[in-house]
Amino acid sequence: MVHIRTTSSLESFRKFIIFSTCKSFIPSNHNRDPEMFLERDTGPGDIYIEAADKLMVKKLREITFVNAKEIFGIIYSSKTGNTILKWRQLKKKNGKVIGEASPSALVNLVESGVLTKHWFEHYLKSQKQDEDLVK
Repeated sequence: MVHIRTTSSLESFRKFIIFSTCKSFIPSNHNRDPEMFLERDTGPGDIYIEAADKLMVKKLREITFVNAKEIFGIIYSSKTGNTILKWRQLKKKNGKVIGEASPSALVNLVESGVLTKHWFEHYLKSQKQDEDLVK
């Protein structure tokens, strides 16, 4: 697992959750709506949105789509338990992301814009150097 500590826009973290959970079946209008978030409270892989105003819109499979405004925080955990990330609001729609991420979650973090490609390349380079030291 990789320790994550970075800043991120709310929209980038929202995209990360979509990429990690329901990219293949999210309705396109929900995907484009910046106030549409996901929650999941059944079994492993809880996702919780802490917001001033939240309204359930639709349930699809184990995902509940909610329209949320004034987001204070998001807790995301993968079904495997290998990724646990928290987004906390710092200022308006920007926040900090802290937690542990699996290799597959790293790909989604980069694809969504939470992590930069430069960060990911630097991480891979440092892993290679660590492997070379062990040999």
